[in-house]
Amino acid sequence: CVVFLWFFLGMEKVVVCPYKRPNALYRLICFPWAGGGTSQLAQWGKLFSSSVEVSSVRLPGRESRRKEPFAKDMATVVNEITSALLKELQEKPFAFFGHSFGSYISFAVALHLKEKYGLEPFHLFLSGAHAPHSEAFLPIKTVSISDTKDEDVLKYIEILGGTPSELLQSEDIKEHLILTFREDLRVLQTLSFEKAERNIPFSCDITCFNGSEDKSHDVEAWHDLTSGDISFYELPGGHFYLLEPSNEIFLTKHITKCIENAGL
Repeated sequence: CVVFLWFFLGMEKVVVCPYKRPNALYRLICFPWAGGGTSQLAQWGKLFSSSVEVSSVRLPGRESRRKEPFAKDMATVVNEITSALLKELQEKPFAFFGHSFGSYISFAVALHLKEKYGLEPFHLFLSGAHAPHSEAFLPIKTVSISDTKDEDVLKYIEILGGTPSELLQSEDIKEHLILTFREDLRVLQTLSFEKAERNIPFSCDITCFNGSEDKSHDVEAWHDLTSGDISFYELPGGHFYLLEPSNEIFLTKHITKCIENAGL
């Protein structure tokens, strides 16, 4: 009983599921962007049919975990998420959705699950991200975080969008957002993935989404990483195109269709 309680509390801390559906046939696990919490993607639960249960991953240093130290590297993040989700993911088919930083985490978690447990999402939905072995990803790894001034980080966050301007009026929130963004970027820089010759890590289908006004991402290189089907969609808007209600409807409907057509 104590072990179960510990597991449940650990799961609730790391994985947020406000719309629980114990009878759902599939699970969709969402991975938020750099500096982000669970508030937006966890709410997707109410947009899906009863056959899909939606959860969102919460990293340390934000929301109810604000007092916890930030993760130091991608391996720590992957291990914590895997520990919290493993039992659930062994029970029924699951898919991942990640946006930007969240796409890279979802990829790293999927890779770990496949290599260590022989488990694989039946579909990876990736948004606003390069393939992690492409040359386009390299500049992200070489940005000097410690040399970047707070005002430059804030300017970049404002250009990307996705953060309500009223939140940036609060000094406390602004400082914490800058710190969280820095720490998430630091974690991202520790993602190490070398594509081995002739080794295709996944067999699942992959769908890549991008905003039409966002910078272009090297999504073609995802072809190298799965033997499954790959499709690409461009939706109107910038980096945070997915927060537009019309795009959110498209995404949730499209993901539902992919899940229900998977024939599992």
